[in-house]
Amino acid sequence: MAADTPAPPRFGVEEEYLLLDAQTGLPRDGADGMIAALPGLRAEHEYFHSQLETATPPCSAAAEAFDSLAEFRTAASRAATEQGLVLAGTGLPPLGGDAAGRVTDNERYRDIDRTMRGMVHRYYSTGTHVHVEVPSRDAGVEVFARIARWSPALVALTSNSPLWLGDDSGYASWRYLQLQQWPSSGYPPHFADAAAYDDVVQQLVRAGALLDTALVNWSIRLSERFPTIELRTADAQLESGDAVGFALVFRALVDRALREREAGVPVPEQQRDVLRGAHWLAARNGLSSDLMDPASGSPKPAFDVIDDLVEHVADSLDAAGDLGHVQRLVERRRGDGGAAALQLRAWSAGGIGALLDLYRDASEAGA
Repeated sequence: MAADTPAPPRFGVEEEYLLLDAQTGLPRDGADGMIAALPGLRAEHEYFHSQLETATPPCSAAAEAFDSLAEFRTAASRAATEQGLVLAGTGLPPLGGDAAGRVTDNERYRDIDRTMRGMVHRYYSTGTHVHVEVPSRDAGVEVFARIARWSPALVALTSNSPLWLGDDSGYASWRYLQLQQWPSSGYPPHFADAAAYDDVVQQLVRAGALLDTALVNWSIRLSERFPTIELRTADAQLESGDAVGFALVFRALVDRALREREAGVPVPEQQRDVLRGAHWLAARNGLSSDLMDPASGSPKPAFDVIDDLVEHVADSLDAAGDLGHVQRLVERRRGDGGAAALQLRAWSAGGIGALLDLYRDASEAGA
């Protein structure tokens, strides 16, 4: 990298997993035992006792994130097997989602359960969240608008929740559709600056629609704790390498947007309902057919849109040393049709047993 080229922003990945019974495939409480079995690793509770979470430290290079997540998954998958569980990288449980989960005994989670009521009693949503560092909150809000047109392609690339209640939902990411129930959901509207963003959030809190400012559930948001923006659209990924590859694409989008901001490039306008429709199409189709072309608004083969996305951020990826990682991820997805397609093929071939094998093998594959 040239001496006058700024380093790419740091990033971090939060991965959530479902804990499924190794015999039945149903969600099973096990987070306490898993955390006890993983001393020294970043194992944390999530909303239900049948979920587990980890996070990388702030990373400058792809290898740091690969190593962190691979180490965790290897140890966690082994611990899960010993406890009769499967560590599953999937956005929703394929079976048992109609049963209420046991909420983790945490004051905040109890407050969410009380205020959101029946909406969260079966809230098994399990995702991959990516943080990317930004120089200011104003810059972060502007990045939202600059990358909005590419957000549906990110949903398609990471769709991994096609099964729900023992049946094909018809959507590559049924989890994405479930997220639209929240009072703040979907891609956020355009904000002039961070003050305008904060004002809308505060209005939602004052009205009682949000428990607090940290419960904003837009697809992308300003972090309450870190100098980052956080993208929340992605389902939990089958493999840790998939999660990191996706994170590298998002980091490159942010990097390009920040450089455009510095250069004074005009912010592209996106009509919010059209953007919402593009996300819906991406959640339904995944990588299997057409997506909305960000340039024309017309249908376009999904992988043509993904190729356009990679080309759009190729300079940023190349400068960070990430282009090869992302190209390999895209080629693998071109060959297998995407994680949702892999799940559906396993389900069709061997039911829940084959699906549990897929989850187990993917978690043991490392990065």
